[in-house]
Amino acid sequence: MSSPDPFTDLDAYVRVPRLAGLWLSPDGRRIVVGVGTPDRKNTRYRTSLWEVDPTGERPSRRLTQSDQGESAAGFTPDGDLLFTSARPAPDGGDDDDEARAALWSQPAGGGDARVVAALPGGIHGVRVSPTGTLVAGSAMLPASDGTEAEQQARKQRKEAGVSAVLHESYPVRYWDHDLGPERPRLFAGTLGEDVRLRDLTGHVGRAVDTEGDWELTPDGDSVVATWMVPESGGAQRAAIAVIDVATGERRMLADDSGYDYGSPRVSPDGRTVALVARRWSTADDPGDVWLALVPLGGGPVTALTGDWDRWPHSPRWTPDGAALVVAADDLGRSPLWRVDAGSGAVTRLTLDDGAYTDPRVSPDGRWVYALRSAVDAPPSPVRVSFEGGVHELRGPVDASRVPGKLTEVTARAADGSPLRAWLALPADADAGRPAPLVLWIHGGPLGSYNAWSWRWNPWLAVARGYAVLMPDPALSTGYGLDFIKRGWGAWGEAPYTDLMAITDAAEQRPDIDANRTGAMGGSFGGYMANWIAGHTDRFDAIVTHASLWALDQMMTTTDLSFYWLRELTPDRLEANSPHRFADQITTPMLVIHGDKDYRVPIGEGLRLWWDLLSRSDAGHKFLYYPDENHWILKPGNAKVWNETVLAFLDHHVRGDKWHRPGLLG
Repeated sequence: MSSPDPFTDLDAYVRVPRLAGLWLSPDGRRIVVGVGTPDRKNTRYRTSLWEVDPTGERPSRRLTQSDQGESAAGFTPDGDLLFTSARPAPDGGDDDDEARAALWSQPAGGGDARVVAALPGGIHGVRVSPTGTLVAGSAMLPASDGTEAEQQARKQRKEAGVSAVLHESYPVRYWDHDLGPERPRLFAGTLGEDVRLRDLTGHVGRAVDTEGDWELTPDGDSVVATWMVPESGGAQRAAIAVIDVATGERRMLADDSGYDYGSPRVSPDGRTVALVARRWSTADDPGDVWLALVPLGGGPVTALTGDWDRWPHSPRWTPDGAALVVAADDLGRSPLWRVDAGSGAVTRLTLDDGAYTDPRVSPDGRWVYALRSAVDAPPSPVRVSFEGGVHELRGPVDASRVPGKLTEVTARAADGSPLRAWLALPADADAGRPAPLVLWIHGGPLGSYNAWSWRWNPWLAVARGYAVLMPDPALSTGYGLDFIKRGWGAWGEAPYTDLMAITDAAEQRPDIDANRTGAMGGSFGGYMANWIAGHTDRFDAIVTHASLWALDQMMTTTDLSFYWLRELTPDRLEANSPHRFADQITTPMLVIHGDKDYRVPIGEGLRLWWDLLSRSDAGHKFLYYPDENHWILKPGNAKVWNETVLAFLDHHVRGDKWHRPGLLG
C-alpha cells in the first residue's frame, strides 16, 4: 500500500518530518541535525536528533527520542553530543508543564544520555570552547542571587497565584512571548561529570538577549556576547561585550550609537571578532548591513564588506582564519559566499537556486556543511566544496517530490526597475489547460522568496490546480540597496505597483487563466493584501494573515515600535494605512489572526474584521486562533489553516461550492 501524497492529503502533509538546525563535531566526523514531527497528541512539533555521515556514505541514524523532544547544543571537545531537553531525568524529575530544559550529554561511542547541568530557569544557548569551558543562558528572576533563592521565589509566585510582571523598561514582549519577570543571564562552568554553573553576569535587566547570540574564545577565557543597551525614546541597540569568564568583568568591544552589532564570531587564533553590523534606518534611509572585524583586545570596528551591495548573515570562520563563509540573499536565491578576511573580496560558492542556512566549516577547511532548501525543495544536508560543487548527504528525510514545475517571470516596474518572481505551476498547465493564478506576497518587508516554507507552501495550492506567483517587489532583499529604497517609507506605492506589474506579466502567459485570480499574504504580505483590496477589484478573493491594517494603532502596540517608527513618520503612517480605504473593498476577504501574535497584535485582525463586516456582506470570513501567534505552529491548526485557505480560494476563484472544513464544526 503506497503512502498518501502529502500535497493532496493534509493529514499526511503535517506529518512530514521537517529538518532544522545543523551541528558539526570538533573532529568533523559527525553531523547532527534536528528533525521535527508531531507529538502523540498532535498539538506541537517535537524535535529529535539524527546523525548524518559527512562523507555521504552511511545512512542517517536516530540519536534521541522523547515526548518532550531535544535541541542540539553542540559537542564536547571529545565529541560527546550535548543537547537540551525538558524530558525527565533517569532518576526521576519534574514532568509537568513547567519542566525546564536541562543540559544532557550523550557519549560519542554510544550509551545513555545523562543530565550534566540544570537550572530553575532552564538552559539555552550553550557554547563550549576547545578547552572545555561552557557558557549558557538561563532565565532568572530579578531578585535572585542563586539557585536556591530562585527556586524559592518561583515557588512563592506559584503558590500566591501571581502572574503579574512589573516593567521598568521597553520592550515588554517579543514575537510570541512575554518578557519577564525572568530575564536571561549568562552562566559559566567547566565540563566534567557534573557541570557546576555559576552566575557570570548577575541581573543585568534586558542586556543579555534571548536568542543566545554569544560565543566563547578558543582558550575559553572570555565570552563575546551581544549586549542590549537602552536608548532614549524607549529604543534599544545591540552592542558587543567581552566578559571575562573567571571574574565576570565586562568591557564593551563594539558600542556605537546608531548601529546594531550581532552574530559575533571569534577567529581561530582568538585575536579578531567578526560581526554583522547594521546602520540604523531613518525616515529617508533604510540603513545598511555589512560584515565587520574588530580586534578582541579592542580597537576600531572595520567594515569588511562595506562596498558589497548584499546583506550578509550567519558568518563562520575558515580554520586558517583567512576567510569567512556567509549567506546572503541574491536575486531570489540565498547562496553561500567566501569573504576574504584581508581584502573583503567576495566569491560565490554555490551557483544553484538554493537557499543555504546553518553553515559549518570542516576542520580541514575543505568543506562547508549546511542545510539547503529552495522554493521547490525542502531542507536537506549538503556538503559544499570551496572549489565548487554541492553534494547531497544521506539525510534522515527523503526529499519530497513537488507536484508541478517551477519557472521564473520577469517584468519592468513603472520606474524601469527589473522585477522577477518564482512561478509554481501544475505539471499539466498549458495553453489548452490554463491554471487559475494566486499571487502570494512575502512578509518582512525586508525579505525574499528564495527558500522552502512549510507554513506557506505553494505546492499545496499547485496540487489543487493553481499556479502560484511569488514575487520580490520593492523592499525585497537580494537586489541591492537602491531596490529597497524604492519602497522605503512608501509601502503603498512601488511595492504595490511592482506586484501589479509582475502579475500583469504572469497573466500574459498562455498557461495562466487571467480570468480566475486570487491574492494572499502574511504579515507585511498581509499588509499588501489589505492594500490591494482597497485599491483594485481585479482579484476574485484575498487572504490576509497576521496583517497590518491601521498603521497608527499597529506601530504603537507592536513589540518593537521604535524600529518601525524610524521609517514611518506620522504623515507616512496616515498615507500608507490600508484602513483608510475600507470603503473601497468589494473583494471577498479571508482574515486570519492569532491571539498570541505580539509582532502584529490581534487588534489589527479584530479591527479589520469589524471594518469589513460593518460595511458590506461580501462573503468575508475570519479564521481566529486563540492559542497561536504570528505563525500557526500546531499540526492540527496548520491543517485547518490550509483547508480553510484552499476552500476559500476554491469557492471564489474556481466557483466551487463552499465547504466548511469539518474540524471547524
